[in-house]
Amino acid sequence: MAEGERRQDRIRGKKITCASDAFDIMKPHLLDLQHEEFWIILLNRSNAVIKKIFISSGGIAGTVADPKLIYKHALEHLASAIILVHNHPSGNLKPSEADISLTRKLKQAGSFLEIPVLDHLIFTDHGYYSFADEDKL
Repeated sequence: MAEGERRQDRIRGKKITCASDAFDIMKPHLLDLQHEEFWIILLNRSNAVIKKIFISSGGIAGTVADPKLIYKHALEHLASAIILVHNHPSGNLKPSEADISLTRKLKQAGSFLEIPVLDHLIFTDHGYYSFADEDKL
């Protein structure tokens, strides 16, 4: 079994009760990166982790997150909800207009598919911004 698979097995079934749980799960993947990455966490009906999935990698100032690809993974794994996660290598926790727009678009798509977006975390090495905690979802 590859290292990534072992790491994935350790989080499978872990219940997400707050944004800091999702932040802790993503630390091994997003700490100390010099480029942006976008990930999703797929959850079952009791908000337990089904799987973390890497979506895209970009440059210093952005990456592309295709809604069709995100929901393709969610549907394939029969997810009941998703959490969006991406990092800001700059350390800036403030969401950009593109972050806000993408979150709105994915939330709307999720409502049609009955796979809600529970949160969108912006990850930095020193903390996170949670759209849910800030009532921005």
